[in-house]
Amino acid sequence: MHEERTYRKLMRPDGLASFTVIENESDLHISAESNLEQNARLALLEIRSQLCGYISCHPEFGSSLVPVRVASSAPLIIQKMAQAASIANVGPMASVAGAVAEFVGKSLLKNSDEVIVENGGDLFIKCKDAKKVLVHAGDSAFSEKLSIVLQPSDYPTGVCTSSGKIGHSLSFGKADAVVALSRNTCLADAAATAVANKVKCTQDIESALSWGMDLPGISGLLIIIDDKLGASGNISLYRP
Repeated sequence: MHEERTYRKLMRPDGLASFTVIENESDLHISAESNLEQNARLALLEIRSQLCGYISCHPEFGSSLVPVRVASSAPLIIQKMAQAASIANVGPMASVAGAVAEFVGKSLLKNSDEVIVENGGDLFIKCKDAKKVLVHAGDSAFSEKLSIVLQPSDYPTGVCTSSGKIGHSLSFGKADAVVALSRNTCLADAAATAVANKVKCTQDIESALSWGMDLPGISGLLIIIDDKLGASGNISLYRP
């Protein structure tokens, strides 16, 4: 049973074909230069096979809330998730949505110069022109009122969001939304989770931003909690 993702109605990438690919828990909304649904499905099935196969043999990878070491013989997606978890000091599954988006997205770049993959609010983006990413922050007054502007020089990039108030992902914080940017989408996802865990009140914004921007590979952060927001790094905000 998949939750209806109403925010997708707001996604309007000009000049690109958009389609949805669903396999078990994975629900991807993809935009590319043409309808590559079959290519995306095959890539997703392969990635899920690697993930599920590895977790069946190493269940701690799927359950740990702290970094887990993996062998160099592990599938590449497992290695990248473990690396992101180690940098952000979270469990490896904190990066799974971003990892799937990135690996599917990069596979589609063989057939399309422009690709956007959205997986549960986490984005892998490679486009030719500037894009605006609308920020969804639950019941916050800022929700869907702000966009993060991405320039061509930013691509490929990951834009990942974590919340302590909305969604099903585990969070120990109270932020309405934490958005992390990185060229490594796995890392953006892990970092968004880690920073969100540190935000329990508005007074935590400054210290959480400082901590998150010290993570190697993170290019920008946005934190929204209640009626306050803070941003650091390569974050250009647009409010119509």
